[in-house]
Amino acid sequence: MLSDYRVLDLTDERGHLAGFILAQMGAEVIAIEPPSGSTARQLGPFAGNLDDGEHSLQHWAYNRGKKSVVLDLDARADLDELRRLIRGADILFESFDPGFMESVGLGPEEIGKLNPQLIHVSITAFGSDGPKAGWAHSDLTIQASAGNMALTGDADRSPLRAGGTLPQAFANAASEAAGAALIALFERQTTSGLGQRIDASAQHSMNQSTQSMSLATPLGASPATRIAGGAMLGDLRVQLMWPCLDGYASVSFLFGSAFGPFTQNLMEWFYEEGFCDESTRDKGWLEYGLMLLDGREPIEEYERVKTVLADFFATKTKAELLEAAMKRRLLITPVTTTEEVVKSEQLGSRDYWERVEHADGTVAVYPGPFAKFSETPLRQLGEPPKIGQHTREVLGEAERAPTVGVKPPFASRDLPLKGVKILDFMWAMAGPAASRVLADYGAEIVRVESGNKVDAIRTLQPFPNDEVDANQSGIFSNMNAGKKGLSLDLSKPEAMDVIWDLIDWADVVLESFSPKAMAAWGIDYPKIAKKKPEIIMASSCLMGQTGPLAMLAGFGTMAAAISGFFYPVGWPDRAPSGPFSAYTDYTSPRWLVASVMGALEHKRRTGQGQYIDFSQAESALHLMSPALLEYSLNGKTWERAGNRDLVFAPQGGYPTQGDDQWIAITCRDDPQWAALAQEMNQSDLGKLSVSERHQRHDELDTIISQWTIELDGEKLMERLQD
Repeated sequence: MLSDYRVLDLTDERGHLAGFILAQMGAEVIAIEPPSGSTARQLGPFAGNLDDGEHSLQHWAYNRGKKSVVLDLDARADLDELRRLIRGADILFESFDPGFMESVGLGPEEIGKLNPQLIHVSITAFGSDGPKAGWAHSDLTIQASAGNMALTGDADRSPLRAGGTLPQAFANAASEAAGAALIALFERQTTSGLGQRIDASAQHSMNQSTQSMSLATPLGASPATRIAGGAMLGDLRVQLMWPCLDGYASVSFLFGSAFGPFTQNLMEWFYEEGFCDESTRDKGWLEYGLMLLDGREPIEEYERVKTVLADFFATKTKAELLEAAMKRRLLITPVTTTEEVVKSEQLGSRDYWERVEHADGTVAVYPGPFAKFSETPLRQLGEPPKIGQHTREVLGEAERAPTVGVKPPFASRDLPLKGVKILDFMWAMAGPAASRVLADYGAEIVRVESGNKVDAIRTLQPFPNDEVDANQSGIFSNMNAGKKGLSLDLSKPEAMDVIWDLIDWADVVLESFSPKAMAAWGIDYPKIAKKKPEIIMASSCLMGQTGPLAMLAGFGTMAAAISGFFYPVGWPDRAPSGPFSAYTDYTSPRWLVASVMGALEHKRRTGQGQYIDFSQAESALHLMSPALLEYSLNGKTWERAGNRDLVFAPQGGYPTQGDDQWIAITCRDDPQWAALAQEMNQSDLGKLSVSERHQRHDELDTIISQWTIELDGEKLMERLQD
């Protein structure tokens, strides 16, 4: 899809995923590294525990398919070489701290003069401007500032970051940056012929992981609070994860028209096996949520029913629960380990994994294509480059010019996707979140809802002033702003006439039903393409359109559980808590945006449409690549470690003055630790090495907590940043 384009990748571990996504889509990606190599090369885990700059699994995961060029940005000659490369590039990604590019004479204005057609993407912690732009940061502090961390973990302990010891904030920002770059590329190639400056904030990206709960306060709704494997909604303790015979399972024990039928199926199973009586089985699960809200059903009775679930699940293995979910249409998936993900029958059946033999004979098994494209399959990438492996080759090439589709260029005031028409059958969150992005950038979207079944997301909090109204859900509004909407009963011929008119109108069709649903209505891709071969169609579901779990019904909580995101989040002495709610519903929309934009670019060049089989789980697994690689290469499964880090120490969430008030603190290096020790009047500890700090982490956590709990958190945050 992107074989015409050259990408300069000046990122480190904070942004290298963005270039990797474009490399999979066929772009030539040149990684610019300092003489010592990217800092990502020094981050564990390491293949065979070899810490030599060439075996970092963090680096391997996101740098395959790239060319490595070494340039010393402190040397004038190398800066001149970089300027020459910038003049010929189409896209540039960089993740330097704000102000660094200006310090070497390559600020946005200078880059714009060198190459007015360049799409320049800055991936930053808090954005390139604003009061926090220059703040020291870590994955932990970004997640804390984004709001999602306050919702994750056990109520009686510190909030937790998503990902466990695997950083997530910059991975989310980088995947968002890839889609943004392709939106800007589309605008350049169809409208103006000019480049753009894109500023991607990791804080903004991680805020998506609050599932719109950050809207509760402005809407006057009750804010959600954290419980392990669920959430507190007012007085209601919603549990989404349950112990079973050999581990844990994600279970959506929820109500209303969207969830109630699945819960009824579950209760039928309980009754068959003697775990509940008829009155419990037949409680009226469609309106059970309203019964709890208006007092018809006491919360004590709801808690009793939950004990029925606990007793039942304790008798079943994860495999038995997954088998029943498929046969009985239940909202259940196992909470998997990295070992179980690597051995997944579903992923194996879809030829997901890419086996790559490295030059030294190492065979590594990598996560594969983030989507399946019918006409332009993502290319399998080789091993990651050695430091400077392609320096002579790239610098010895003749001058290159950007591949620009519009000449002469002119400044346009139109939004980048003006004129793109999208028919949107998406529902719940993951799909609509992707089309919301396309709407923001000017695409005209007509969203079709069922006239018979309310969208599940319309039933979810937050609601203004906690008054339940299907037309006022904060999360529904957030995911669907900027779209046009209509409801149709697709069982009626008249409704299908409307649908075919809309298909004739559309450039892109998006849907997120279970496989076979569109075929049952007679509007699957083969039928649409026969009438309109230039159409682009994307189908998004949990596990993809094929394989033994293709028909698994469910939501992002279940995809996150079966993809391995729940297991490593939590405390070593407790059950997994998982990231808050439907984590892969927040990560996958960025990859779907990139998929649609790649297909649109291919259609622009060739006139050819195509079909995209998008699996939420398969795209999300790239955010776990280092952990998956460590199992396949080192046989190690990542375990829960609270907020601790593989590299930094100490790191954690520490209590401050007030009820449930916490501060996130990371010491990234020796000087930061020495400064913190001095602030605490513990200068005698300031000379501890990082290995000593890891060994004495429990002791240091106690010392830090005893200090912070006496202090105002906001003031302490400012003081430590100063």
